[in-house]
Amino acid sequence: MKNPHIAKVLKYYRKLNGLSVNEVSQLLSKYKTPAAPKTIYGWESGTTQPDADTLMLLCEIYHIDNVLETFGYKEKTSDVSLTLTEHEKNLILKYRENEAMQPAVNRLLQLDENS
Repeated sequence: MKNPHIAKVLKYYRKLNGLSVNEVSQLLSKYKTPAAPKTIYGWESGTTQPDADTLMLLCEIYHIDNVLETFGYKEKTSDVSLTLTEHEKNLILKYRENEAMQPAVNRLLQLDENS
């Protein structure tokens, strides 16, 4: 049975991570799970769905930690402290992408042990 949330979640997180469909295709090939861009478009449009192994790999690529909640298989927890805004998610992704800048950001936010 198809999960209607999978398509929109996959598209949303691909874009949130700043990845093109071609880049996702290349990343999947590196993990020995080839998928043509056309296949990925099919997943994102809801025409087809990835198998469970591929879905878990996409979650790893897209930094999706709570798979059950993200795809609607489990009700989201009400713990407000774990809820991030879109802006906060983007900050975290940009931080991860720019390793060279991380020490400066850590100093600015006084996250360094030496601050």
